Amino acid sequence: MAKFNAKSFNERVFGAYMSAVPNLKFNKLRASRAVVRDVRLREAFKNNSQTGAVYATLPFFGLLGGNAQNYDGVSTLTPTSTQTFEQGVFTYGRMNGWTEADFSYDVTGGTDFMENVRNQINTYWSNVDQEVLLSILKGIFLMSNTGTSTIKAANKAFVDSHTYDIGQGSADVKTTDDMKVNATTLNSATQQACGDNKNRFSLVICHSAVATNLENLNLLQYLKYTDSNGIERDLSLGTWNGRLVLIDDSMPVENKNVGGTGGNISLYTTYILGEGAISLEDVGAKVPYEMLRDAKTHGGEDTLISRKRNAVAVAGISYQKATQATNSPTNAELETGNNWSLVNDGTKCIDHKAVPIARIISRG
Repeated sequence: MAKFNAKSFNERVFGAYMSAVPNLKFNKLRASRAVVRDVRLREAFKNNSQTGAVYATLPFFGLLGGNAQNYDGVSTLTPTSTQTFEQGVFTYGRMNGWTEADFSYDVTGGTDFMENVRNQINTYWSNVDQEVLLSILKGIFLMSNTGTSTIKAANKAFVDSHTYDIGQGSADVKTTDDMKVNATTLNSATQQACGDNKNRFSLVICHSAVATNLENLNLLQYLKYTDSNGIERDLSLGTWNGRLVLIDDSMPVENKNVGGTGGNISLYTTYILGEGAISLEDVGAKVPYEMLRDAKTHGGEDTLISRKRNAVAVAGISYQKATQATNSPTNAELETGNNWSLVNDGTKCIDHKAVPIARIISRG
């Protein structure tokens, strides 16, 4: 694209250009298979097959069950059937704009500040989507009080079993070092959550304090990439026990007094996601990019406006939309526990071990 201003701006050409720019971090998340595409979401929202195109209820098929019966030529077979549950899925929309003045161009000898905006916009939206993902995970682990008594019990069982807490001095923790992640933490946490399905886990999202502790134990290896100048650089991604690790200081950190220590300590939450844990589908906005020209203000300004809409489904978890004021949930609403529940049929929930999501609470 030869020019980038309000006179020559073509939002379709620009959108195609931005889609072609590689997003290294998000591509790695896709490669981990924890964040996946989902044709169901595309059909429900992008093709507008459901009225409103902001929330949908999709069928969630249960597993085959029942005891195998004796085939002896005498016994009569009694067939069973699979259960079908319902899963709530949703869309969220986000928008922002960036304004640059003509005068900035004049006084810097022709520096194109809008070019700088263009170069950073993919990274910006990747970080926004990551914040949404963390809000979803926070809300999921607050869902114990959602639903009927039976469903509440199942939700609480999920939260308890999928939380591996070594940071608050449980009976098997002897020293402060034992309250930090170590060589066995990840394996123990995934086994507690999903039993023999623990190998489904493929992505870890942790605070830099946790990552530093892993580095000190030689348990974290950083991935690298070669930039356009041929220089090899570290990504903010590594591997721990074969799982991709995303390091993010927006991860939850709670400062509290534990066990009468006489002072506050920091408790870090680390999330672990399995393959297909989050389905994320870009369903688009009518006008994803546009430029506005204001010739009067500050001697002339150009504003780039960008809009995004994504559809989301969480494996084995239903979005209830119990507390949502508009057609797009805010991050605060996604962090509200009563908006989430294990997938259920109104009386019975799926087995929580089928949900490949877990968290570790540690002191680093």
